[in-house]
Amino acid sequence: MISWGISANSHDAALAVFVDGLLVFASHSERYSGKKNDRDLCMDLVMAAKRHGSPDHIYWYERPFLKTLRQWYAGQGWRRKDNDIEIYLARYDIHAPITYVDHHLSHAAGGYYTSDFDQACVLVVDAIGEFETATIWKASRDKLEKIWSQSYPHSLGLFYSAMTQRVGLTPNEDEYILMGMSAYGNESLVNTIKKDFISYGNNKIKFQQNLHRGCTHWRPDLTVKDSFDIAYATQVLYEEMFCRLLEKARLKTGSDNLVLMGGCALNCSANRLTGKWFDKTWIMPNPGDAGSAVGAVLAKHPEWRINSKNFTPFLGYDMGYRSSNEEIVQYLLQHNICGVARGPAEFGPRALGNRSLLADPRGATIKDQVNAIKQRQEFRPFAPAILEELVDDYFYMPRGWSTSRYMQIIADCKYTTQYPAIVHHDGTSRVQTVPNDGSAFRQLLELWYKQTGCPILLNTSLNIKGQPMVNNSTDARNFERHYGVKVFN
Repeated sequence: MISWGISANSHDAALAVFVDGLLVFASHSERYSGKKNDRDLCMDLVMAAKRHGSPDHIYWYERPFLKTLRQWYAGQGWRRKDNDIEIYLARYDIHAPITYVDHHLSHAAGGYYTSDFDQACVLVVDAIGEFETATIWKASRDKLEKIWSQSYPHSLGLFYSAMTQRVGLTPNEDEYILMGMSAYGNESLVNTIKKDFISYGNNKIKFQQNLHRGCTHWRPDLTVKDSFDIAYATQVLYEEMFCRLLEKARLKTGSDNLVLMGGCALNCSANRLTGKWFDKTWIMPNPGDAGSAVGAVLAKHPEWRINSKNFTPFLGYDMGYRSSNEEIVQYLLQHNICGVARGPAEFGPRALGNRSLLADPRGATIKDQVNAIKQRQEFRPFAPAILEELVDDYFYMPRGWSTSRYMQIIADCKYTTQYPAIVHHDGTSRVQTVPNDGSAFRQLLELWYKQTGCPILLNTSLNIKGQPMVNNSTDARNFERHYGVKVFN
């Protein structure tokens, strides 16, 4: 029995393959098409999936008719034909019975059924599903019960995206840049933005205007130099509203365990706050819409759940392993920076060691060099990958987070001057803890530690700003040739 989960026809398309209940492949369309955040499937991705066999059944991550109604309600016209998924899939020679799954249920199932919790609270926060923008679920065994929801147009995700657009960035793509900018701002616009946009009433978070349309008209007197203060205020207010949702979720479920999902679960600055209400937090490595390719299947087949201890994000194109860790470490010792593209690609927005640009975190100029290679803003921070058992020696991990294997939270660095390449302006780092799991990346980090006494490597995605991560050997060779960075396969 071959089951495909698909998320597409919106943004960041993805496809997941289950064979007899086992997840064997999952990848983003952008990795095959070369188009960042590609909204559509592409034939190369479909052919990669078909290597496991043609699908017997398709699970689609949302309900098209409800989406059509919401688009009509939002003034986007009657788009029923655009949302005819049978016709859409036929373009890619995909023919199989289709089961449609509620958007937020796809998120919730993707999170809960990849956790190791018997019971949990599930909080889903995103820009918009069909109509819902935030939901709370009570999860136990093979059951997900929705107990609270908030609907369009009142949305934390739309608020954050609108402010992303307001400072001149691309919504639904550059929100993580806005989060990085917030460390450079001040509180001068917090009360203004709160007064102009946000209200609380009827036990819900309300917005005074429909931010789906953006807010580029707001405060035309503000200039580019005010962008960092807008970013700061946006992050502060987002965290205030996020904390209200966390408190509500805890009170409504009584659970000590939290599963956090939806595109907003990528806000690693806010994620550090979950420990105030929950003892343990699980975020699937791909919590946004692309991860719902997995979630849509698990929503209908909870018996196929994957314990988090067995779940792996390394589900994409497999390049194999040609280069040795010894070669890579020796190159880093001499040149400080190199790329690594080997093994199966990560399914998710973070490079976790298989499609990574690595660097020595101790050099004073390394951060600027890596930002120049990636052609991105100089203020942008980089993540430290650290041997998991040593994380407390170098970082103050937030309450409720003893590990961070998928770069999902920030932590204060204890030695900011010693590791300048992986510390942000506010002294924090988006930490990746690398467990003792025998992986090639773990062994590389162990060898680096043995050679240098430093258990940390700078780890960022092997891509250029605005382009998807390297996927295959051709991509790796092109990256090496065009950008002058040695890439080890």
